[in-house]
Amino acid sequence: MSAPPQSRTLAPAWLVAPHEANGLAPLVWPSSATRDETGVLVVGGIPVTRLQEQFGTPLWVIDEDEVRARAREVLEAFRSAAARHGVQARVYYAGKAFLSAEVVRWVTDEGLAVDVCTGGELAVALAAGADPARLGFHGNNKSVAELEAAVSAGVGSIVIDSLIEIERLAAIAARHGITQQVLLRVNSGVHAETHDFLATAHEDQKFGFTLSDAPAAVARIREASGLELVGLHCHIGSQIFGTAGFEESAARIVELHASLLAGGDLPVLNLGGGFGIAYTSVDDPTPIDRLAVGIADAVAVQCEVRGIPMPNLAFEPGRAIVGRAGVTLYEVGTTKPVEVGEGAQRLYVSVDGGMSDNPRPALYAADFSARLASRTSGAEPVLVRVVGKHCESGDVVVDAEYLPGDVAPGDLLAVPATGAYCFSLASNYNYVPRPPVVALRGGEARVIVRGESIDDLLARDAGLATTPREGIA
Repeated sequence: MSAPPQSRTLAPAWLVAPHEANGLAPLVWPSSATRDETGVLVVGGIPVTRLQEQFGTPLWVIDEDEVRARAREVLEAFRSAAARHGVQARVYYAGKAFLSAEVVRWVTDEGLAVDVCTGGELAVALAAGADPARLGFHGNNKSVAELEAAVSAGVGSIVIDSLIEIERLAAIAARHGITQQVLLRVNSGVHAETHDFLATAHEDQKFGFTLSDAPAAVARIREASGLELVGLHCHIGSQIFGTAGFEESAARIVELHASLLAGGDLPVLNLGGGFGIAYTSVDDPTPIDRLAVGIADAVAVQCEVRGIPMPNLAFEPGRAIVGRAGVTLYEVGTTKPVEVGEGAQRLYVSVDGGMSDNPRPALYAADFSARLASRTSGAEPVLVRVVGKHCESGDVVVDAEYLPGDVAPGDLLAVPATGAYCFSLASNYNYVPRPPVVALRGGEARVIVRGESIDDLLARDAGLATTPREGIA
């Protein structure tokens, strides 16, 4: 099959008309994704039509085996890369990507520590049974109450992000009579080649200290009783392919690290996360083992040049662990062909979710893929834009994709690679209830986060009676 000429003229340069509009790009979908003999998409051994019947749509689906496998793979990659240089590596799962009690249990079962950045994330991790000593606590504006909770719980390390926070945390540690291990967040000045809102290491931003300001902050931490500085922390952005940015950042951070050793040991260097995944068939993420070796080797070289011992390493992947494991299911409600210029036409496909369950396209112009999930089709592929049901022109789920031209109301549509930053960023825009999250393992499906109903939303409105009201579920 090939796309009609008028569709090709509207497609972005990167989007190639598929030879098979029913095909599943292998790096985009969970490893378990396939189609059964009737053409229905199967994930984790379960036909998605069965999931729709049981749980409705929209529906966030996550393959537990995929999450666990990726956690093991990432941990082994960084441990092996560090061991080549005689040091250790710790991997923290970045909870901001997608956090629930079950996900905490999966990743900790597989040997990962957990990174949290708010009191709420800390509460989830602790409630799920995570060892507080294997938690890291981030955030540029941690409140006194949040810091108090972290210290009281025995959180292993807290990442200092401001001079004010040094004083707050020192006072709390003194009250508790403990010594709190901390790292200092530093901006290396390396700007990852990604969307501006995703890059977090250039200097004009809210996180951390500049390279020039960091020494004074380190001196203050070392003066403060109750605080033990164990290392530096740097994160250069998100959805990064390749090692060049990490290597350049490592060179700058190791230079700072070396200059601080005269004042005491710094046994840990945390280089953050941001490792990219494939969202479309043309994305080519760097394999995690190659990333791990490249980053560890870069740190080793920089340490050798300066004649200093290499510190233990730490990393914070999130998307790289859960992103590919997630698939969102939608039901098509309407389709609408729209003329776009002379002789050019795009088919708008409206689904029963949208920017409330996946705001990334609106926030970051993020690209996603889509496939018919309830059947296959021999119809010629046409260029479509998958849009949501919200009262917003920017309510786009998939900006550009080729789907069979007979896509119609009632079809089930699947959008892959939604395991990270969809549930986490979801909202109730237009009073749309958030969907449930269903985990798949061993051919069984179970709800790990309950979905909301309209009654749930009404119950939060203090101006209404508390009795349930009639409405559309």
